Parts: sequence; C-alpha cells; structure tokens
Amino acid sequence: MKTILFPTDFSTTAFNAAHYAIHFAHQVKAEKIILYHAYQTPVNVGADIVMPVSLLDIDTYREAAERGMEGFKAQLLPEAGSLELETVTEYNLLVGGLDDLCKAHHIDLIIMGITGGGALEETLIGSNAISIAKHTTVPSIVVPPSSAFATVRNVLLVSDFKQVEKITPAEPIKKILDDTAAALHILNISNEDGEVTSEPSIESFTLQHLFKEYNPQFKLIHSPLFVESINEYATEINADLIVVIPKKHGLFDAIFKRSHTKMLAFHSHVPLMVVHK
Repeated sequence: MKTILFPTDFSTTAFNAAHYAIHFAHQVKAEKIILYHAYQTPVNVGADIVMPVSLLDIDTYREAAERGMEGFKAQLLPEAGSLELETVTEYNLLVGGLDDLCKAHHIDLIIMGITGGGALEETLIGSNAISIAKHTTVPSIVVPPSSAFATVRNVLLVSDFKQVEKITPAEPIKKILDDTAAALHILNISNEDGEVTSEPSIESFTLQHLFKEYNPQFKLIHSPLFVESINEYATEINADLIVVIPKKHGLFDAIFKRSHTKMLAFHSHVPLMVVHK
C-alpha cells in the first residue's frame, strides 16, 4: 500500500480520524497520506431569485480552506515521521472530487471520520462519510468518533452468505490482511425463520476456499438484533476492523439505514471498512 486519501473538514472528529490514519499508515508501511478538503460557496437566496456569490467571496473561501489545511497538517506533522503528508484543497463537490483524485493519484485506501450520536446526523444517510463509502469504489475505512487506533490484529468480515463468490471482493480484503498480518474472522447473522443450524453452508465453504491461506474462523449467529450482534462479537474477538461489502437492498442497507436498531457506522467503537466488488 502506497497512498492513503484522507478527506477532512478540519473538525475535532476529522482530527481524531487523522491520528488513526497516520498510525494505520505506519502499520501497513504506506508512503503518503493526501489530506483533502473540498469547499463550496453558498448562494444568496432571495424571494424570487437565486444568485451565486461573487468571485471575491470564492477567493475568501479558498483562502480560508488553505489556512485551515495548513493548520490541520501542522498538528499532524509531529507524529507523521517519514510518512509524507501532501495537501489538496479545491472548489469541488466532495464525492466527485474524491473520484477524480483517486484516479489521478492511484489511491489505495480512503480513511475518514464520521460525526454522529444524534438523531439528525443518523438520519442523513447522504452525509459525507456514508456517501463516500457507498459510492466511491476505492476501499474506505470509516473511523467512529470514539475510536482510537489499535494495531490491526483481528479483522471481522460480515457476510450474509448470499452469492458470496459473485459479490465478495477477495483481493482488496486479502491486501489488507497481508499488509496488517491480521487474523480473519467471518460472521454471518441470520434472521430468517426456520430451524437454527450450526452446519456449514455451501456459501461458507466458498468463503473458506476464497480465503483458505488465512485460515478464517467462522461464527454463525441467529438473531434479529443485527447491529448489536456485530458489536458483541467484535468485542468478543477483539476485532480491530470490521469489513462490510455494499450490496443494494442487502447487507449495506441493513447496516446504514435508520431502523429500530442502531446504525453500525455511528454506534461502533471499531472502525468500519467498506470494500466494493
């Protein structure tokens, strides 16, 4: 792994996640972190007309973004060591800007913080971190506000055991396992009616074959409490990273939608890695 991209809004949450990113980069021997900030200007809204702000206002926002980035980088330099910290600030939409940057700089991984804890934040599924994780094809790690870096020794892959050969992005997951030398645990949570069984399924055999060189440990849980079950098992095995695979109307929606349970992205102390097929 060579280059990690870190989107920032200069907040306390972003600063905490940046500490995580630096320590993670040291563990996987990354060479560079690109600190990225996209800014936009507001519009003036009148009774009958919407007008863009003046060019002077755009310059003001650009200068403020650059000052914010300089200060943010300065706070991180003491622990960066030999890790290069590059900065990019630009007038752009965040997700669109990230896609372009990932292609131009051959980004291997995105790490970002997420702000949460209140009903409003959790309802905004289009919030920046969730939107990036859902729509950007580069693997992304979402760092919860309360999460401090711990050397990644145990990785927990959550699977719904459906079409695993077709939808499991084995290579990016193997890359993380190789770079961290972590053990692999695979968790399936079933809420389907019927007899509960601990017998291995065809899908579990497929995952076993996909990751055979990592000797994965499997756990099957029957429970309607999806998020709580993940958190409990993550605590049980001392998981340092939870890996999920986005799938429309599937596992990703179950994790990120607002429901009677809590959202894993907001209510886990363990960083969440989203890997796309």
